[in-house]
Amino acid sequence: MFAQIISHTPLWVWALLAFLVYRGVLASVDREATLKKLSIIPLVMLALSWEGISSHFGITPLTLACWLLPAGIAASLSWLFFRKDRVTAHPDRGVVFQRGSWLPLMLMMGIFLTKYTVGVLLAMHPELVRDPVFTAVVCSLYGIFNGMFIGRLSRIVSLYRNAQPSAILYNGQLNG
Repeated sequence: MFAQIISHTPLWVWALLAFLVYRGVLASVDREATLKKLSIIPLVMLALSWEGISSHFGITPLTLACWLLPAGIAASLSWLFFRKDRVTAHPDRGVVFQRGSWLPLMLMMGIFLTKYTVGVLLAMHPELVRDPVFTAVVCSLYGIFNGMFIGRLSRIVSLYRNAQPSAILYNGQLNG
């Protein structure tokens, strides 16, 4: 059965997996990036999650609540426990230096595997689409993963906005 599942998986799914692994490995090394660049993966993951929710279950009070509550909790906890020493903002250069982390890869794989598993389960058991418990679990998983991305990104943006430029302009000249 596993071979049949793999063989019926469209090629674009494997391309997406390869891209996500590539981006996750990049995130594991120290690097400088703009806020715009740092926001791409969280936004892509948010779009993938919401596409999965809306296409399978629709946007309903249940799906909204089961995504919003876990997302809010995960974002808050991610914000609270984010290690500020892992990021150095350089607003004068428009970049953030970020220590490498495997967490983005784990979050991306969490969303990918949730989406893949839901697709397989619904192909095998289409009646699950009407099961409120299944719906709640899936939407909650998406909410947790997206909330962690949102919390991390929000904390980095906050650190960037609150950072003091390394050099201050005084009468049009740089003073160190």
